[in-house]
Amino acid sequence: MYPQDHQAYFKPETDQTEQAIELYIRGRKVLNFCTANYLGLSHPKITQKTIKSRVQKLPSENHAKDNYNILEKKISDFLKMEDSLVCAGTYDANGGVLDSLFTQDDAIIFDELNYTSFGSVNLNRSNHYKYKNNLHDLEAQLKKASLKSYRFKVIVTDGVFPINGTIANLKEICTLAKKYSALVFVNDADATGFIGKTGRGTHEYNEVTEQVDIITSTFGEPFGWFISGKKKSIELLRNRPQPYLFSNSLAPETVDAVIQIIDMLSKDNSRAKKVMENADYFRNNIKKAGFDIVEGNSAIVPVMLYDTRLAQEFADKLLEEGIYVVGFFYPVVPKGKAGVRVQLSAAHTLEHLDKAINSFSKVGKELAII
Repeated sequence: MYPQDHQAYFKPETDQTEQAIELYIRGRKVLNFCTANYLGLSHPKITQKTIKSRVQKLPSENHAKDNYNILEKKISDFLKMEDSLVCAGTYDANGGVLDSLFTQDDAIIFDELNYTSFGSVNLNRSNHYKYKNNLHDLEAQLKKASLKSYRFKVIVTDGVFPINGTIANLKEICTLAKKYSALVFVNDADATGFIGKTGRGTHEYNEVTEQVDIITSTFGEPFGWFISGKKKSIELLRNRPQPYLFSNSLAPETVDAVIQIIDMLSKDNSRAKKVMENADYFRNNIKKAGFDIVEGNSAIVPVMLYDTRLAQEFADKLLEEGIYVVGFFYPVVPKGKAGVRVQLSAAHTLEHLDKAINSFSKVGKELAII
């Protein structure tokens, strides 16, 4: 998926934007349109106030534990779930849920477009039913699973699919789950904080807040991941997942930073609005320029090129123009579905967006795409 041998790095703090939207790759200053930093918060500066406030007062072990409890309570309240568990990374969250809660007595009904952090599903002891990215095939797989006497059936889906940027139809998925007595497990990493009326995620967007059983997500990769769900499930996950049990805890400063982020998002959703405004602006103008995109309502805009070599060349030429994106192609997507993925952030300014659109248009004409 990442053909370019790009080595991205940051200049000293005084030379970079607060949200690190400007990177230096191969010695060239570029605009970063390949980041899950949707809210413009994934940057060390977010934690600096917390760190400075503790220079003369290092946190005690009890204080750190208290803050973990506070954070998990705030996550639960924010998502309107019963309980939450903070963990270090994506595999700790997604793999931990699948490997710890489900066994050979259970069935996992799995969307073919799910994020690669669900890769541990292939190693899991449960039974797998992979469905094509549509409701018709989901129901077909649920029917197959219902022919056997499984302890649990669980539908596993991304809230926003990271390759095509579409939002899962959780309303209909939850309807099917109820019909076939299945659980619903959502990875909402590309939605938490800005998708939905108040930024709670795709379960809020689809108006199924009370119907989703498990959510995994993050407020930005540097800030760790979390699992939210029913209290009984979270209690089991505190003691079972090896990735969780044998990983280091988040630093106390990071925990404090996420608490600050949740407090901010609970009071002010201006960053969430800015992300979606930027996505809409880019989506509308890149279409006007003549590009073919996958329609969606998320902060991910896939620009379709349909050829692997062309996607690689297009991304490389954009880099020369100062725009950093990556190509996607087989086996990440089916053959003939290659393109480049653009991720928008609240940290992007109108000038950033216009530069990207102009660069896309220039390279698109050079390669006879538009």
